[in-house]
Amino acid sequence: MTRRRLAAAALAAVLGAGTLASAGVAQAAPAAPAAPLRAEVDFTGIVALSNCSGSIVRGPRTRDTDRALVMTNGHCLETGMPAAGEVIVDRNSSRTFTLLDRTGTKELGTLRATRIEYATMTDTDVAVYRLDTTYAAIRKRHGVPALRLSAARPHDGTEIRVVSGYWRTIYGCKIDGTVHRLREAGWTWRNSIRYTPGCQTIGGTSGSPIVDARTRHVVGVNNTGNEDGERCTLNNPCEVDRNGNVTVRPGINYGQQTYQLARCLGKGNDVVLDRNCALPRP
Repeated sequence: MTRRRLAAAALAAVLGAGTLASAGVAQAAPAAPAAPLRAEVDFTGIVALSNCSGSIVRGPRTRDTDRALVMTNGHCLETGMPAAGEVIVDRNSSRTFTLLDRTGTKELGTLRATRIEYATMTDTDVAVYRLDTTYAAIRKRHGVPALRLSAARPHDGTEIRVVSGYWRTIYGCKIDGTVHRLREAGWTWRNSIRYTPGCQTIGGTSGSPIVDARTRHVVGVNNTGNEDGERCTLNNPCEVDRNGNVTVRPGINYGQQTYQLARCLGKGNDVVLDRNCALPRP
């Protein structure tokens, strides 16, 4: 999980510094990326974590009076990376997030979680935190609306933006393709989003929302990339097709689709793991 820096995350967990894609945690921080891309997508709804990026999100049935949700990667959890096959639900949390203004240059305030609503690194790499405040309250106090999760699968060729709250940088590229299985060390993800080379995401961009540049809806969450050209190792995911053939693409980065999460958000903004929800269960 390159955007996680798995090896660094393991050390960070030992040091109590968080997890994975930690930029500057338990290792020298990579050079700051170039100036933010000027595009129609901005930093509205974007937050920064201590070691990753994230966003305030809502689903098709979410109400303004619901407690707000923040989405990031499962490997960004403050408790460490979930094991393969592990699913976390309703775990207490007091994690904080820094809310940015639309330009990404100003910090509007701090948001606080009350629990981890859902998190896993199985089939996907996502974590959802429930905050102690509502969407309406955030908008009233800070003037910031949430980003809307798309309930539809993204299409190959879609123009996207990967918006990093940690680096306050926006990457622009297209969805190059959908990967049947993406394997990295002990984790496997299904139907991953492969970017065209324009999205050269780095450590700290883990958890950034992948935003459809046309609709401004969130279609995925950024999580990894092949850094060294290795095959299926830490920070070097490989693609596995339906016939079991393995392809390694050095320097190419990936994210996970989030339409499943949108479809699983029910009344009260709960993640409802019923038969209609395709997310992994505990």
